[in-house]
Amino acid sequence: MEQRLQKLLSQCGVGSRRAMEEWITAGRITVNGEVAHLGDRADLDRDEICVDGTVLRPGGARTYLMLNKPRGYVTTLSDERGRKTVAQLVAACGQRVWPVGRLDQDSEGLLLMTDDGDLTQRLIHPSHEIEKEYLVWVMGDVNRGLPILSGPMELDGQPLSPAQVRRGKTSGGVTQLSVVIHQGKNRQVRRMCAKAGLQVLRLKRIREGTLNLDRTLQPGQWRELTREEVLKLKTE
Repeated sequence: MEQRLQKLLSQCGVGSRRAMEEWITAGRITVNGEVAHLGDRADLDRDEICVDGTVLRPGGARTYLMLNKPRGYVTTLSDERGRKTVAQLVAACGQRVWPVGRLDQDSEGLLLMTDDGDLTQRLIHPSHEIEKEYLVWVMGDVNRGLPILSGPMELDGQPLSPAQVRRGKTSGGVTQLSVVIHQGKNRQVRRMCAKAGLQVLRLKRIREGTLNLDRTLQPGQWRELTREEVLKLKTE
């Protein structure tokens, strides 16, 4: 799908849209061998896009990885502030893959990484309503907060699809919740909890669509998806 270049690069996890605009202006991006300009459009499956001379997606078979993202890593391929990135964790895969969607620096769990632009668009576009499930450990008045968290809510002036919320165990004043959402706004679950008066201590994504986090993966470990897992993601 053809998109504005800075948006496409941002969705591929190279950096923020604003940072990509700066990189384009600085001449760091080429499309089919030509230096890109602001306003240019490109299609990842048609055009050869290079970042500092490196092809964004090599030709040939696609790569699909499941990463158990640990806390302390940002979900980008590079970071202007020198922070640790998820790209460093999967460098041994031998391909230039990008994260599908985002997990903020303090969050952990399931993160898909691929060089398949079509699947990326399918999973992150709100129209497909792909479910994302999180385990969230919170403090606060849970009895008061749960109806707010699962009820009508807005972020950035836009209504959210209702979340599915289940309450788990409480220990030492900390309650575990399961929160299922369809959208993927920036820090959405954390911001929803804040609106409900709940303080998030820990947040872990455990499912995206039909794909569950492999519990054998330790934080920072990854594996390739099976054919069956990829097929389900493409057809759900």
